[in-house]
Amino acid sequence: MSVTRLTSLIRRSGRIAEPAPAAPALFPGAGIFGGSIQVRFINAGGCNDCAQEVASAFGPVYDVERYGVRLVASPRHADVILICGSVTRNMIEPLRRTVVATPTPRFVVAVGDCAITGGVFADGYGVAGPVSDFVHVDLAVPGTPPEPAAIVEALRRMTGR
Repeated sequence: MSVTRLTSLIRRSGRIAEPAPAAPALFPGAGIFGGSIQVRFINAGGCNDCAQEVASAFGPVYDVERYGVRLVASPRHADVILICGSVTRNMIEPLRRTVVATPTPRFVVAVGDCAITGGVFADGYGVAGPVSDFVHVDLAVPGTPPEPAAIVEALRRMTGR
């Protein structure tokens, strides 16, 4: 197939993506971000199931970036900290330092039952506890692991889009 024929076919087909669902209610106080947020992701010590779902939320199928959400590598550039997994003993201080390094106003989102309650790892030797024992949590996304759609909805509450 020639390039011109392929280009013509692409132009005729138009958009094939589904329209975005209605915007969820804006999280109280998140209006300050103006519809766009920068997210720092932290795995505090889980089994990586929630981390895989977060990766799916940022992937091409769920594409949370179309709602104004972007991953950043530094907490100094972040508006929202997205944390999954039970906090291990070795992650207590790095987690606290990351939150302190994030400029205010900031929001902390706990993703998954392990981050919210400690989950199945709660009584483990190396586990110190859930995220809320060490930093203030603003929003929780329950599930073991939560579906990417639930993670996308939580992040959309931060942008209002």
